[in-house]
This record gives sequence, structure tokens and C-alpha cells, in this order.
Amino acid sequence: MGRMLLGMAAGLAITFVAAGVARAGDATPQKELKELNRITGSQPLTGYLVTIADDKEKAKEVIRYGLTLTKEKDGLSYNAALALAFLAADQKDLKASEAFFRVCMDKAAKLQSVNKMAQSYIRLIQIYYDSKQYADASRIARELIALKTDDGKDRLVLRAYTTETGEYDTFEDKGFDTAKRVRPLAQELLVKALAKQGRHDQALKMLDSLIKDDNNWRDEHLKGWVLREAGQFEKAALVYESVIKRVSKDPDLDDAERKELAEDLSYELSNVFVESKKIDAAEQQLQQLIKQNPNKAGYYNDLGYILADHDMKLEEAEKLVRKALDLDREQRQKRPKFDAKNDRDNGAYLDSLGWVLFKKKDYEGAKKYLQMAVEDKAAQHIEIYDHLADVLLVLGERDAAIQAWQTGLEHVGEGRRDQERKAAVEKKLEKVKQSK
Repeated sequence: MGRMLLGMAAGLAITFVAAGVARAGDATPQKELKELNRITGSQPLTGYLVTIADDKEKAKEVIRYGLTLTKEKDGLSYNAALALAFLAADQKDLKASEAFFRVCMDKAAKLQSVNKMAQSYIRLIQIYYDSKQYADASRIARELIALKTDDGKDRLVLRAYTTETGEYDTFEDKGFDTAKRVRPLAQELLVKALAKQGRHDQALKMLDSLIKDDNNWRDEHLKGWVLREAGQFEKAALVYESVIKRVSKDPDLDDAERKELAEDLSYELSNVFVESKKIDAAEQQLQQLIKQNPNKAGYYNDLGYILADHDMKLEEAEKLVRKALDLDREQRQKRPKFDAKNDRDNGAYLDSLGWVLFKKKDYEGAKKYLQMAVEDKAAQHIEIYDHLADVLLVLGERDAAIQAWQTGLEHVGEGRRDQERKAAVEKKLEKVKQSK
């Protein structure tokens, strides 16, 4: 089963057990969906998604048949449509996923369940966002935001599309404060989707309006995130510093919440300082975080890597990264299901150690750890392959360096930093090829 489907299922607290629905391959799509339509309750999807998700041809067949039922009266139950929406998203058929979520919205309208209606919208927005379909994420977020009226009582009034008639029905939340919970999340997702499309000015304008109306530190934090995405690091740092002060004084938070939020924000600020080339300020932030939380391996790793990457305090940098590896190893060994046979060190931390050794001109040591790093599937990233290629080139292993860069170009994220690294790697690769 794909990671997306597992994540969505976990988020819904679905328990998968092999009962109640025909297993994939044992029945036609018609029979499977007929049985799925009968299921009710809080754990409705049983073993269906688990058994069918890995059979791509069967999954496609079920999705195709399910789409024919979206136009029929009572063709799909809410639970069946929800299962198909997740299955289609897992198979990367996002338009089909949206069609099934529309059925969920239709059923929610009939049940007068604003909660289910809002959840269907939020899940759909998140699927589009996670799939980097930011224009579609923006479209659905705007639609959700538009489904409210300001009646002074903070109620959510929805105009829900009915598939059978092609018309809209209007109803309102009569239960709890769904509006208060849905609006901020929809607005946040819209702002992030706009920023990911490069529409930073529009996202900032929307945030400024929200901050003016509500003066909420969460909106201010989001503004810092957008400024960082836009590459306006100095402005972003100022915003983060303001938010940290506001969190420390927020009367609605308890002491534990203030501490946790302040720590998370300080960590984000350290990254902003790195991007704005204020390495001393970043070092100060991370040193303070280590003091506050001396068992957090990531802080040691980040500080060690940053120092090495800027050719600063290399001996200290090595000690910090080795400390991170030791802490991480100790913490893994304490887990109830620790598997010593298959255990391996964190690839990102191994990369940091390899990079420190490269800076110290211990090229063989660097090669050893960087090769170990790329064996970790979670660490197969263009930056780590770039480090490995630099080491291999210094060692005279030109062809291996070219191969490492080429492999790295297959592992590029969509973020600004990844795109900058990609451009740098392409230049290196072209230069080395031309020198042959």
C-alpha cells in the first residue's frame, strides 16, 4: 500500500481487519462495491483498502466502476465513496479522488453533517497539496472558504452540490463550532498553496488582512513561513522573533505548550538564519536549543553540519555530529520493537559526518560514511549525492562522481533549496563532462 493511503488511513484511525468485504481478486468490482456500500460504523473500510491497493490493475478497475456510480442516486454510500477517494489518491488519479469526495460532500449535505462536509473538503485540499497540485489545492480551499456566511454567530452555512439534481441545497451547522476550526485551516492551506505557486504577494496580502482582523500569532507565524518561501529571510527572521515573544505570553497556552512551541519556532528561526547567511546567529539558536533539550539528536547534527558547511570549528563540528549519531543510536535501541539485525544509522547524520570529514580532508573517511548514507532510502537526496560526488571527484573517481550526480538529479524535491542545488549540480556535471 502506498504511503499516501497509509497516512490517510492512519489519520482516520481506521483499523484494517480481514473481514466484511470481498478480498481483491476474489470478486468483481460490482460485488466488492456492493458489499462496501453496506458497511457502517466508525471502522468501515476493514481489509478492503489493504487488499486492493497493491493490485494496481484491480484498483483501476474498481475506480473506473466506482466513477460510474457517482452519477447514480444512492450509487455509493459515504463510506464507500470515502474508501474510493483514498484509493484513487493512492493510485495518483486525483481527479477521480475529487469525484468521490464530491459524493462524500453530497452525502454529508443530506445528513446535514457540516463536520463530514468540512472534513471531506480538508482531506481533498490536503491530497492536492501533498501531491504538489497547488492550483487545485487553492481552488478547493477557496471553495470551502466561500461556503460560509458571516452571520455574527460564527456558524458555517454551506451550499452543498447535489449530484442527482445538479442543484445546490443550503443548510447550516446546528451542532458545534465547526466554523471556528475549519476556517483557519482552510485559510492556512490556501496561503501555503498560493506561496508554493510563487504567488507570495497574494499570500502575504491575505495574511495581512487576517492579522489585521484577528491579530493571531498563528497567522503571524504563517507570514514568517511565506516570507521564508519567498526568500525574504531578514523579514522572516523578524517575524519569527516576534512570534516567539508572543507565544511566551499567550494566556491560552499552558507552560508545556509554550515551551514546545517556543522550541519549534526557535528551531525554524535557526534555519532562517542559515538561509540569510547569519551563521553566528544560527549557531547561537542551536546552542540554546541543545542546552534546553540535551537529548535531541537533531540539534547536534544540524549545528555540526552548519559549522562544517561554513568551514567553521571543524573539530567541534565532528564531535557534535558523532554525538548526534550516538544519541540517535541509543534512542533506537530503547524502542520496544528494536531490530538489531536490520538497524542502521540515520542517513542524514551519516551525511553530516561524511561532510565534516571531507572538510577536514579525510576523503576516504568521508567516502565511507557518505556511501553508507545513500544506502538509507530516506536519505536518498540530491544534496547527499552531491556531497558523495564531490568526494569521489577529489579521489580521482571521475566516472563514479558523474554517476552520483546523475543519481542525485533523480532525487530532487520541489522546494527552493532543492532547485538551487539541482542547478548547481547540473553545472558541475556539465563542467566535469566537458573536461573529459
